[in-house]
Amino acid sequence: MTVHFIGAGPGAVDLITVRGRDLISRCPVCLYAGSLVPEELLEYCPPGAKIVDTAPLSLEEIIEHCRLAAEQGMDVARLHSGDLSVWSALGEQVRCLDELGIPYTITPGVPSFAAAAAALGQELTLPELAQSVVLTRTPGRASAMPPHETLEAFARTGATLALHLSIHAIDKVVAALVPYYGADCAAAVVYRASWPDQRVVRATLGSIAEEIAKTPVERTAVIVVGKVLGARDFANSALYDADYQRRFRGRGA
Repeated sequence: MTVHFIGAGPGAVDLITVRGRDLISRCPVCLYAGSLVPEELLEYCPPGAKIVDTAPLSLEEIIEHCRLAAEQGMDVARLHSGDLSVWSALGEQVRCLDELGIPYTITPGVPSFAAAAAALGQELTLPELAQSVVLTRTPGRASAMPPHETLEAFARTGATLALHLSIHAIDKVVAALVPYYGADCAAAVVYRASWPDQRVVRATLGSIAEEIAKTPVERTAVIVVGKVLGARDFANSALYDADYQRRFRGRGA
């Protein structure tokens, strides 16, 4: 018996990986985060599968479902939105499973920041403008931020910022970032990236909060800030330069 943690992707049903889809189809038990995972994915569950929405459950209740499935020798598909590597509560779940001796696997998924970048038609790293992307958030009730992980600290790098779980605090985000990026720096909010009701709002850092206020967004949004947004005046990468010799190009000197 194995618990299969599966990144279900950002929202669009067809953005789940083939491995994730196949695991769902083989597991007689499916635990899914109903507040964020589309119910259409449950159609991949085998007939007669036990399906549990974990949105109202505590950690202990979720682990109990896994323990009972282990006693019965039934594999579990544990679906989380996006990818499991960030803000997924994976850490505490696998710690509990380790203590119980229950095996598990982890299948990555398409993260929401990548879906947001696709919605923007945007590469988040461009030569000489930004070569790093910072995934971060503002403090919340579920998790406080470590003292050294502040927006100001990340802003000093000039990297592209992708802020999750922070749309409710967009005024504070703007106030923290403007001194470093400037009020005229490009910014965007992607609401429910890849979902049918996806919405994209583009503005400057100085005006993005005002634009969002016109049609308020309360959750499930990514805020993207950085010089790369909409940039056209940037150097080409050397990767595809005609004179750039690399191992796989196979051209003579």
